[in-house]
Amino acid sequence: MISVGIIGGGVTGLTVAFYLQRRGVPVTVYEATERVGGAVRTVRVGGYLAEFGPNTILETSPKITALVRDAGLQRRRLDSDPRAKARFVVRDRRPVEMPLSPLGFFTTRLFSASAKWAVLREPFVRPRRDGREESIADFVRRRLNQEFLDRAVDALVAGIYAGDPEKLSVQQAFPRLAALEERYGSLIKGQIFGAGERKRRGEIAKDRAPKFSFDEGLQVLPDTLHAHLGEAVRLNTTVLGLARASDGWWVRCSTGGRETADRHTAVVCAAPAFKLAALRVEAEPASDMALLADIRYPPVASVVLGFRREDVAHPCQGFGMLIPRIEGLNILGTIFSSSLFPNRAPGGHLTLTSYLGGERAPELASRPAEALYELTCADLRVLLGVRGEPTFRHHFVWPRAIPQYNLGYGRFRALMTEIEGRSPGLFFAGHYRDGISLGDSIVSAVNTAERVAQFIATNVFARP
Repeated sequence: MISVGIIGGGVTGLTVAFYLQRRGVPVTVYEATERVGGAVRTVRVGGYLAEFGPNTILETSPKITALVRDAGLQRRRLDSDPRAKARFVVRDRRPVEMPLSPLGFFTTRLFSASAKWAVLREPFVRPRRDGREESIADFVRRRLNQEFLDRAVDALVAGIYAGDPEKLSVQQAFPRLAALEERYGSLIKGQIFGAGERKRRGEIAKDRAPKFSFDEGLQVLPDTLHAHLGEAVRLNTTVLGLARASDGWWVRCSTGGRETADRHTAVVCAAPAFKLAALRVEAEPASDMALLADIRYPPVASVVLGFRREDVAHPCQGFGMLIPRIEGLNILGTIFSSSLFPNRAPGGHLTLTSYLGGERAPELASRPAEALYELTCADLRVLLGVRGEPTFRHHFVWPRAIPQYNLGYGRFRALMTEIEGRSPGLFFAGHYRDGISLGDSIVSAVNTAERVAQFIATNVFARP
């Protein structure tokens, strides 16, 4: 019997299962924990709504729009408040709004005259096309200057990856930047001349993509997909290993201490890379996933605090603020959660979601709860003029939060491609392969479902 096993009940695994099920393919989702959603985790307490993983979905692809429609979630979708477009970067311990226009850039106090001149001369900087891998830090220093790295890119990298720009590969972590230089010889030229191509592909750049969530937070998406899938999702079920069979794959798993084995036509690996690395794979030729354990996942603590509106001096109208390392503060950045979407805080209150740890200060993420609250409040007092005690506080620690696409990361992607090539019916999908954002995971899942369906049609239905 044709069926597909899917390891991991995060958004990637659930989306793959959802679209295969819609095609009439039986699926089983193996989720090791008691809940679905993976990095998506929403909590509603006393009128506050807290997100401890992603806060929004960026609608960069029509495939994301289609998932919302196909899952029947159009009415529950919430687009971000159009008044919350402003993004802030901290300079001299004050949030400064990022300019949204050329005129705004040349009048902002965020950058010195030297940094502004670096942007003007960027189109005339000779591109490097020797094929060598480069860190995002070296890339920015070469095409712009050190100040742009310290004041903008370092903060951006902390906000996206909780990463270190000296370690992240521009080719792997920011492939579109590398592609702009490769094709157009300049970032600015690429932004101008590449806009038409993105439009023809139906894609939207992440800095311009609409942001959305749902009426009860992002947890609505995995919970809805789970409801569609029903008993096809097996919670508290740990996959122990895979074994190649003549007509597919055996998935060996454990539920409540009881081990079983299920046969599937194909298997999709959608769990975090460090979990896949522990799987024993019996196949000829051998398919060893142990190298995936070397993918770096730094710890990150998410701290959600509520305050009375009158106790916060800053208007907090916007997406949030990012904080460069050079500022010497503890938090990596803060999202103005209740400004983005309604019903994230009781009337007369606001919700602020801050992050600590990452590659910048991994030791902070493991601090006790009270210490995390104290560190966060101390920074918010300086940056936003917060006074008094929080009216709500909640936190969650991700011991292994975000895969770091560091220098040399290509070897992991090459390994996955190699394993897929020599192990028919085995597929990899998720944030460790196709991009770390929630939108990236959705697109990865949709594409993988199509690949699996094609594999089944070619290798099963075509048989006499």
